[in-house]
Amino acid sequence: MGRLTDRIAVVVGGGQTPGETIGNGRATALRFAQEGARVLVVDRRLDSAEETVAMIREAGGDASPCEADITRAQDCARFVAQCLDQYGRIDILHNNVGIGAGDRSAATMTEAVWDRIFDVNMKGIMLSCREVLKPMREQGHGVITNISSVAAVCAVGIVAYKTSKAALNAYTHALATGNAKYNIRANVIMPGLMNTPMAIEGYVAQGADRAELIARRDAAVPLGGRMGTAWDVANAALFLASDEARFITGVCLPVDGGQAAMIG
Repeated sequence: MGRLTDRIAVVVGGGQTPGETIGNGRATALRFAQEGARVLVVDRRLDSAEETVAMIREAGGDASPCEADITRAQDCARFVAQCLDQYGRIDILHNNVGIGAGDRSAATMTEAVWDRIFDVNMKGIMLSCREVLKPMREQGHGVITNISSVAAVCAVGIVAYKTSKAALNAYTHALATGNAKYNIRANVIMPGLMNTPMAIEGYVAQGADRAELIARRDAAVPLGGRMGTAWDVANAALFLASDEARFITGVCLPVDGGQAAMIG
């Protein structure tokens, strides 16, 4: 028996940016399936969701793909409807979504960049959660985990990303307190410096030396001087989704090698 046997999980952002390593969303979908969950893998790129599903099925798991852009309310309603039609309920919603492209300082911020980052990082999560709350309330249980960032609490120069993730922390706290009476738990994971495609490939595409970039990021991690991997996030997500965390809600859990612990 796995820790999520017979659970139905929706992993939004379950595909990934192409790259040499594995992304947080894909690793989480795989980890959930390894522990017995049936997984609806949602991504704005259907081909990437299908790649994750193929990996799950290859390992003997049960998964289905769904193409959706969570900044569109109709897409969120559609993936919830697909999950209910296919599996009958939704036990776990895992939102692994976030962008920071074009971010800059407060003095040089543009409205277009600010709006786009908040559209994905905050409004999209709100729409995803809003659609899943009705079936979760009706069934009398559920787990929602949102992926934030340690940037929400640390000093960084990416102002819109930082602010949107801090807002996500506050929103998830409100989810937790407002839905505890329905037996719905809501928590946040705050990854720190991770060796994932989203964290690395964009800089490499802009001309950064991969080895130098990785070495610099490794050196900034207090615990062992090495970045985390997507499996570190996936294992934290598995714990929060499982019955082992049945009495945990409203928590912001850093998975950051001690980066947040260095504040102060």
